[in-house]
Amino acid sequence: MAVRLFVAVVCLCAPLLAQPQRVDPRNMYERLLCVVPVIGSGTADDPRRPAYAPLPPAPGTQLSRDGIIAYTFQLSDDGNLALVEFVAVDRKAFRNLLADTDARIKIFRKGQDKRADIEAEFKRLKKDFDLDRFGVPVL
Repeated sequence: MAVRLFVAVVCLCAPLLAQPQRVDPRNMYERLLCVVPVIGSGTADDPRRPAYAPLPPAPGTQLSRDGIIAYTFQLSDDGNLALVEFVAVDRKAFRNLLADTDARIKIFRKGQDKRADIEAEFKRLKKDFDLDRFGVPVL
């Protein structure tokens, strides 16, 4: 009887061990790693930021989840370009960026393009760039 009870408990608890691991918040949603020009005049109304980076929402309004929902960036060594990770719920939010033909813009898709290619391009523009310390977690 005790053996049957033990086997039953083990069989019922086994699925608990197989629970899926959570996705790292730095890998959720659609993500592009880009090199884009820096825009903005540096005023409160037009802060310096990467091209395609959304302005913060007005106080009291909620951020829309239709476009780019988050980004992080580092300036290149010369300060004219931004190394950016853009995050969106849907890839459609990137359609204008993906259609841009400016030769300065470089676009890499996280999870599709080779890490070595991304690091080579980013380190060419910022010598001490570290891809492991770059990214924005979004839940």
